[in-house]
Amino acid sequence: MPWLLLFIAGLCEVGFAACLGKMKETTGTTATLWLLGFFAFLTLSMTLLYRATQTLPIGTAYAVWTGIGAVGTVLVGIVVFREPADFWRVFFLTTLIASIIGLKFVSNE
Repeated sequence: MPWLLLFIAGLCEVGFAACLGKMKETTGTTATLWLLGFFAFLTLSMTLLYRATQTLPIGTAYAVWTGIGAVGTVLVGIVVFREPADFWRVFFLTTLIASIIGLKFVSNE
């Protein structure tokens, strides 16, 4: 269960980062709605991260949480914001994913 909470917390981190990107592209009421989405995802992400760290080691949980957020945010950037997907970017993204999986396998939980 703590790993599931941590995974969802990481996805919520992607959500609040994506809201920041969309907020940058808009103005007025639409930007305010994206800001509200940012705070909702931020709150949910932090709450779930806190719950996961009640069982998982903080170092592992935080590294996995930021890794999920980083990978997800790069993917959202490529797909939604049309950022480049060159060889080296995809290569290092793949090594990051491998590192996250490795942390899961060497964790005691």
